[in-house]
Amino acid sequence: MKDPHDYRACLRSGHWFSALPADLQAALLNTAHVHNLDAGQRLFHRGDPPSGLYAVVEGAVRIGAVSQQGKEALLTLVEPPYWFGEISLFDGQPRTHDAFAEGACTLLLVPQAALLSLLERQPQYWRDFALLMSHKLRLAFIALEQISLLPAAPRLARRLLMIAENYGEGEPRRVLQLPQEQLALMLAISRQTTNQILKELESQGVLRLTYGEIEILDLPQLRAAAQ
Repeated sequence: MKDPHDYRACLRSGHWFSALPADLQAALLNTAHVHNLDAGQRLFHRGDPPSGLYAVVEGAVRIGAVSQQGKEALLTLVEPPYWFGEISLFDGQPRTHDAFAEGACTLLLVPQAALLSLLERQPQYWRDFALLMSHKLRLAFIALEQISLLPAAPRLARRLLMIAENYGEGEPRRVLQLPQEQLALMLAISRQTTNQILKELESQGVLRLTYGEIEILDLPQLRAAAQ
């Protein structure tokens, strides 16, 4: 099994981790555990007690919720080097959503007790975790605004752009491991409407559709479509 330090380069490709003080980076890696999940395996359910802070270092994790009627609301699909779980660090309350492995994936888990012990000794680091949470809060407000104000086509283009830019955590990537069904769930629009919009973007040379993937061919044109 790999050591958490083996993923240092992956984590440093993300804006949040790379901006941390060197001592805090080292503390997180020194207390982290490698956590492997099989495709579809549950990481945690809504209502589970807090377990700590996670970083995706291989694969992807689906975060959302399922109603009592079995209807799924997909909030986001997160890939390396995305960190999550910080809300429960602040309030100690149960998990707010469900998290499942989209495929086989690897995460780092920094246990809750280790984090709280670190922050007891070094309270100045609370600000760094607050910055992680405030970034997510900004994205949530933006998503709510888009749902309320934007038609489906620019809303879809903006979500593709956010995913391509890893929600502001890393450099843009060309190939998104994102089935159309998952994208439709994120945007709360029908699978048929999602396919129509994607086909139109494909005809314009913005992207290419393959099975389970969306390849971005023209990032500036995608940004224009998102306006």
